[in-house]
Amino acid sequence: MANAPHGGVLKDLLVRDEPLRAKLVEEAHNLKDIVLTERQLCDLELTVNGGFSPLEGFMNEKDYESVVDTLRLADGVLFPMPITLDVSRVDIDRLGISAGTRLALRDPRDDEALAILTVEDIYQPDLVKEAIEVFGADDPAHPSVAYLRNHVKEFYIGGKVQAIQAPTHFDYVALRYTPTELRSHFKKLAWRKVVAFQTRNPMHRAHRELTVRAARQRQANVLIHPVVGLTKPGDVDHYTRVRVYEAIMPKYPNGMAHLALLPLAMRMAGPREAVWHAIIRKNFGATHFIVGRDHAGPGKNSQGKDFYGPYDAQELVTKYHAELAIEMVPFQQMTYLPSTDEYQPVDEVPKGVQTLDISGTELRKRLRTGAAIPDWFSYDTVVKTLRESYPPRNKQGFVLFLTGLYNAGADRIAKALQVTLNQQGGRSVSLLLGETVRSELSSELGFSPEDRHKNIQRIAFVSAELARAGAAVIAAPIAPYERSRQAAREHITHSAGAGGNIFMIHVATPLEHCEATDRKGRYAAARRGEIKGFTGVDDVYEVPERADINVDITKQSVPEIVHSIVLLLETNSLL
Repeated sequence: MANAPHGGVLKDLLVRDEPLRAKLVEEAHNLKDIVLTERQLCDLELTVNGGFSPLEGFMNEKDYESVVDTLRLADGVLFPMPITLDVSRVDIDRLGISAGTRLALRDPRDDEALAILTVEDIYQPDLVKEAIEVFGADDPAHPSVAYLRNHVKEFYIGGKVQAIQAPTHFDYVALRYTPTELRSHFKKLAWRKVVAFQTRNPMHRAHRELTVRAARQRQANVLIHPVVGLTKPGDVDHYTRVRVYEAIMPKYPNGMAHLALLPLAMRMAGPREAVWHAIIRKNFGATHFIVGRDHAGPGKNSQGKDFYGPYDAQELVTKYHAELAIEMVPFQQMTYLPSTDEYQPVDEVPKGVQTLDISGTELRKRLRTGAAIPDWFSYDTVVKTLRESYPPRNKQGFVLFLTGLYNAGADRIAKALQVTLNQQGGRSVSLLLGETVRSELSSELGFSPEDRHKNIQRIAFVSAELARAGAAVIAAPIAPYERSRQAAREHITHSAGAGGNIFMIHVATPLEHCEATDRKGRYAAARRGEIKGFTGVDDVYEVPERADINVDITKQSVPEIVHSIVLLLETNSLL
């Protein structure tokens, strides 16, 4: 029998509001609307389908402050994670938002109305306090703290929602279950005990052995319940991961396990996240939940130390065990014993017995270099799937991002690089010169700081798309601002998949030389005031803080510079 929902009642708003759907669709057509962010979309989907029960919308100020301070809603029900809808002052004024306002919430992918929110209140959160209390520190090395700082707007609006429809998905539709659907599936199969396994990574033999062992010990079945919403930046994309999960499912004993996808936007909040994950799996009908070592941890903080202790998550779930009403299964570290060709928990291996392991870092290295991955570690079908998505380094795309003053020589270097890389062969080579991009992609933009920033982000977008497809991309804008360059680096790193290899090249030719050799007279025109906002004259060029290489055409010839960049690529195994 499936576990009871958190709070006692599954808040499936899609079922509840189905009789009103036509009326709500008509009303939404005439309402002002908010187009959701990717995170908000994930949060709304799990709110309307009951995954976040007992929530029925986005948290008002009273619930938000209580959750931040005490891990509980204002009525005392355990819920450790703030679920909020952020808006700007401009949004509030533009949409006329006040208590009682009804707003259509729209899918950013297809503009469909998904729900109607009735605003209860508007409040300004203390984001520093939220970072410290929820994530443990106001440290931008934590991805959710960085998200708070860089993406969250200054106000939250709270209120309940009425569901119109769930977001439409076109990928892995058969594997996407609402809590109601998954509970019905368990009932049909007469699964009385279900061990849920949370993951955001590919699965290998050790994971299969761990989950099978957990199921057998508890006379239960297994729910493989991976996150396919937002995970940690740099994680393996969900398309690849789901193909891996599909490849590993036949390795389970017949009828033991089931795969279902969870559209969750993770916060990487460690202990709080583990409690949140347990509540979500309880709502989906699981009776047991595997909590790992450093569960949902984001890695190292700015001081190089782990954000959370290895067992903090297990301890917090244990603390709230009675209220959670889902049994925690501690994740056992598994190791391979070659003498018996089996996996055993590390703490059960007799002293002196040989064991073998491959770390995540070593696995990524082997995927990158094409080195063999032994069958004791993973299955052939899994390795094949990973290799298809993550080719060896010499087949991966990359971006050479040249930045410097106007007439510093970046264009000359970029064109020479294009010829050199074409000569090398093996990849298509794309050249994105600053002035070309300006005329072809950004002709409507001016030269204000905001327009310059927008232009660089367009270059980053195009570069990431090309690099993801395996191309060598040479981008050579002026890119005078550090924040723009950093945003470009982050976008390419996180969006280009295996091609997220970016190298920042500072063309550090002195201003005096750039100006003295300016045959087009643009510096002179800027000095006369005929060109406003000209970098190096009346607008600043911020020297890159983390350039991968610095070059200067007054000290090196273009062939020498090109050779140094080629050596950089070779050092990184890209050539």
